[in-house]
Amino acid sequence: MSSSLEKESPKELEAGFVLEDQETGTKESTESSPIGDGARGEQTKFQRFTTFLTKYGIETHGIDPIPREDRTDKRLYQMFLAWLSVNLNVLTFSTGTVGPAFFGLGLRDSLIIILMVDLVLCAVPAYFAVFGPKLGTRAMVQSRFSWGFYGSMIPSILNVFSLQGFLILNCIVGGQTLASVSDKLNDTAGIVIIAVISLVVTFCGYRVLHWYESFAWFPNLIAFLVMLGVGAKHIENNPMPPPEPSAVLSYASVVVSSVLSWCTMTPDYGVYHADTPSWHIFLYVYLGFFCSSLPGHMLGAAFAAGAPAVPAWQAGLGDGSDVGGLLEAVLAMSGGFGKFLTVVIALTIPSAVAPTMYSFGTSFMAVTPLFAKIPRYVYAIISTAILIPVAIVGATRFYNTLVDILSIIGYWSSSFAAIVFAEHFIIRRNRFSSYNTEDWDKPSKLPLGIAAVLAFACSIGIIVPSMSQVWYTGPIANSGTGDIGVYTGFFTAGLLYVPFRLVERNVERKMGREPF
Repeated sequence: MSSSLEKESPKELEAGFVLEDQETGTKESTESSPIGDGARGEQTKFQRFTTFLTKYGIETHGIDPIPREDRTDKRLYQMFLAWLSVNLNVLTFSTGTVGPAFFGLGLRDSLIIILMVDLVLCAVPAYFAVFGPKLGTRAMVQSRFSWGFYGSMIPSILNVFSLQGFLILNCIVGGQTLASVSDKLNDTAGIVIIAVISLVVTFCGYRVLHWYESFAWFPNLIAFLVMLGVGAKHIENNPMPPPEPSAVLSYASVVVSSVLSWCTMTPDYGVYHADTPSWHIFLYVYLGFFCSSLPGHMLGAAFAAGAPAVPAWQAGLGDGSDVGGLLEAVLAMSGGFGKFLTVVIALTIPSAVAPTMYSFGTSFMAVTPLFAKIPRYVYAIISTAILIPVAIVGATRFYNTLVDILSIIGYWSSSFAAIVFAEHFIIRRNRFSSYNTEDWDKPSKLPLGIAAVLAFACSIGIIVPSMSQVWYTGPIANSGTGDIGVYTGFFTAGLLYVPFRLVERNVERKMGREPF
């Protein structure tokens, strides 16, 4: 961001009255905003409304890098609590249930897979979280330093759809859980309630999100402990035939996708911790993920594996599409307190939905300068309007919806992560000083992006034959490997990006451009 823009008052920037042209750096009025039909009167009304929201604490800040002097938050514990709350919830529990309920794996095999995946993969979003404090940029803006200004539109668009998919999944399980408590409340009403609560939290922005996440984990922890207390004696590790390698790899891919996909969001929630050592950020975020993902996944696997032996649990799970019903059936064993905990679990779902909806807006704004002129709260409203009807439909076939969405998110996220890591560790040699964040909106000062796009395209070429979904199975997956698209995509993108990028840097030098 240019120095002239940084001199503007924070309230002007947050209200959206000053924008900067992407190429020239000259300021332009928001009268050119796409809101309305271009008439000055309508623009003024919108600006007044935005200013009104700002006065009442609604965050309207866009995707501009946060100035160093404004990044002074010392509350590092929030980095741990935020990701603990985001993952210690029903969706993580649901992901764990996929092994026994969808892939037919035994309890022991499911727990081993979960342990191995969570132990290793939680490190990926944890390291991505370091980029936020060091650069002061959101994840999709940071991707411009490897994908280029125009190439980064690809992951931004994909992230918009991916985050919306996460929102749909969370609202489904939240709505199901809420509806399971009362016969007078159905899944549809539950989904609407969860979506509206999440919208309210998202409206208030980064600081309110961190405040909310600092305690949202606690009710879920109590509920999970109660579930263990009343239900553990009913869980048995029944003898199972040796699992098919394809089932093992496919389930591992689902768990990998559920963890890896957070790498496109974690930089967004630490931008104000500029003075914190990198290893502190990494450790706090890693522990936040691991201490929530591991127990959540394992509990889901355990109770799904035990459901066939307990009629009430099996009835709650239904045809395998009602994880909320399974939760309620287990907690019902503790009486009225269990019903209370079921409601509390459902009402803490916004701890995962709200930050996802927040990043949905920042990703949309990173797609094109035109979208960046629209305040983020508008995108939160759009997201809510889309997710409610889609979640209502998806709730009728939950496990297929869960596996499809998580797998597709994992496919492209793995390639994205490999490209960003290759740029950072190999090309830039782990030097954050090599990123000039003032060039974030200047295409001529950023990489061409051809290397990233080519590496990504090649990775898609190997992901497709490695996929194994209900609606499509590629020839590689069909040979008995199961779904290995996440793994092949990661290694293909990472290996090809480096030589492609070295060639691209030579081209940039011949064009008279500094590589970085």
